[in-house]
Amino acid sequence: MQTTVKNIIRFDGVGLHAGRSARLSIHPAPAHHGIWFRRTDIDGNNMIPARHDAVETSPLCTLLVNEAGVSVSTVEHVMAALSGCGILNAILEIDGPEVPILDGSAADFVRAILRTGIRRLDAPVHAIEVLRRVHVSDGTASATLTPASELEIDFSIDFADPAIGRQHKVLRLSNGTFVRELCDSRTFCRQSDVDAMHAVGKALGGSLMNAVVIDGARVVNPEGFRHSDEAVRHKMLDALGDLALAGAPILGRYTGVRAGHAMTNRVLRALFADPLAYRIRTLGAAECHLLPGAGLEKDVFAHL
Repeated sequence: MQTTVKNIIRFDGVGLHAGRSARLSIHPAPAHHGIWFRRTDIDGNNMIPARHDAVETSPLCTLLVNEAGVSVSTVEHVMAALSGCGILNAILEIDGPEVPILDGSAADFVRAILRTGIRRLDAPVHAIEVLRRVHVSDGTASATLTPASELEIDFSIDFADPAIGRQHKVLRLSNGTFVRELCDSRTFCRQSDVDAMHAVGKALGGSLMNAVVIDGARVVNPEGFRHSDEAVRHKMLDALGDLALAGAPILGRYTGVRAGHAMTNRVLRALFADPLAYRIRTLGAAECHLLPGAGLEKDVFAHL
């Protein structure tokens, strides 16, 4: 069955890149509505679809723009939380151009969703089933979608910084795996990149409270990593958020090699450009256990 949140959920925080405060609220929505953002600080055409074809190129985050040019950025973490908790329909109201970064992961979004509860809607789930391999690349970076019975993410990163180095992880995202394994993994960056961005007025909302900062072999944050492989876990979190912009759950395996937001968006566009590469499949009640949000229990919430 399709899903939405039971009640309105509110968040306040600063945007990582713009450095200004914003208020975000997640509202219930009916079946087949999908996920939409509404800019409450703008009159007129202020609805922005959370879809892959509304993404515009942005170097540091996922940026959505509607036909009137109204935008909202840094949507990947909240989209990952919605997808990972199985929320298929919601309206996200926001009073500014950027989603609050909170602690740099999706954990606060997940906690609030699970605390508020998930409402089942009397409508079937339509999933996007990958039928054949779709691949995009740019130099050493690539993203690939291949057939699989459920959503799987296979991700590899390779950084010169010894604190990160090479990391590889594979997960099946069904039955609450995102909540248990990925949702608390924070965004990360190099100290040199932070200094360079601050010097030109970027990443003004960034701090050790919402990102892991790396300086060669050293982790600048006093608490260190939450997981020894937190970096690749966060890349998988980002990938899930960007894949959620497909507009429906994906049944397939995503393989990312040094891939970022733009690469994931490119592979989605390549998938939908090939009518033979996918089909829309209606899931029966017995098949919904294949979805990321299925099987979430109170003990999963306790983990957070």
